[in-house]
Amino acid sequence: MRVQVSLACSVCATRNYRTTRLVLNGVKPLRLKKFCPACKQHTVHQETK
Repeated sequence: MRVQVSLACSVCATRNYRTTRLVLNGVKPLRLKKFCPACKQHTVHQETK
């Protein structure tokens, strides 16, 4: 089963991207390095609900 999650910038905390991931017990939150249009640089984006 897949769920939709939002990815928030770790620097400015804006939610820029939406993606899906598998629901598994004990899995760490998703972290991806993506471009943030608010910061105008590549930053780490973390999964939020």
